[in-house]
Amino acid sequence: MGDVAVGARSGHDGPEEQPERPDASESPAAEDAVSSGSDPEDGGGDQDGTGQGTDGQATDRQESGRSGSAAKKQRSFWKELPLLVGIALVLALLIKTFLVQAFSIPSDSMQHTLETGDRVLVDKLTPWFGSEPERGEVVVFHDPDNWLAGEPTPNPNAVQKVLSWIGLMPSAEEKDLIKRVVGVAGDTIECKGSGPLKVNGKALNEPYVFDGNTPCSVDDQGGQFKVKVPKGKIWVMGDHRQNSLDSRYHQQDENHGFVPVGNVVGRAIVIAWPPNRWDTLPVPDTFDQGLGAAAPGALGLAGAVPLVLWRRRRLTSANPRVSGRRTAG
Repeated sequence: MGDVAVGARSGHDGPEEQPERPDASESPAAEDAVSSGSDPEDGGGDQDGTGQGTDGQATDRQESGRSGSAAKKQRSFWKELPLLVGIALVLALLIKTFLVQAFSIPSDSMQHTLETGDRVLVDKLTPWFGSEPERGEVVVFHDPDNWLAGEPTPNPNAVQKVLSWIGLMPSAEEKDLIKRVVGVAGDTIECKGSGPLKVNGKALNEPYVFDGNTPCSVDDQGGQFKVKVPKGKIWVMGDHRQNSLDSRYHQQDENHGFVPVGNVVGRAIVIAWPPNRWDTLPVPDTFDQGLGAAAPGALGLAGAVPLVLWRRRRLTSANPRVSGRRTAG
């Protein structure tokens, strides 16, 4: 009996000997297992033993594609950056040349309208359309005839040069001044004693003049004057009347103190810096009182109208038939 028990356990020589099983690698079941793993209709297969299967590989490919696209976008941005910078510089140069330019106030000659260190934005567009400076405007203009002689010349660093080149800072090489337009072509400007300043015989009320200053300076070097502004010129004065070397003090130069309209860069329209000084620069009400003088062209037209009417009246009285035909027609 012991042998039977041993035979039963070991599978040898027993009457109930079990048939021999085929090798798992050769059975159809094993082949079916491999086939089911590669069957596209069965998503649960495992080819590499990692537990991912074909769906996992597809996901990997999608994620890889997305990461590759992101890397491509990242690279394309850095490639486009120089182009973006170039476009920005070109736009800045166009704006500086044709639209708006920033200027710094270097002195006290326009106090308290403008303080030293203020940055103003100057409208350069309207002069391109033939607009000329008007009374009361604050304008920037190129030095007419060495007005800035003896003034210290700034020595900007490389960054300041670049910023001035694109118009974000004033250029140290350009000799520009900023004053208020008091008279235009055809105006007669006059100062006697301490004032008031007169334009075409009308006294100006000038609230923008620096506190404690008189509208006119009592001196023989230019404070007392009477001038008529010629065509194509303007007469300018600083708001700080006793601290401004303006048209009054350059009457001996080639322009006799007047500023050629062609030298005007543009009108200062806004105080842009510092933030606590933000403000516009409108024309004061002082210059809305009808100061009279018209441009030479308008004066010529006004003078021609009476002459034409008088001539027509004479022709009409001398030739009634002409008059009748004109009336009938």
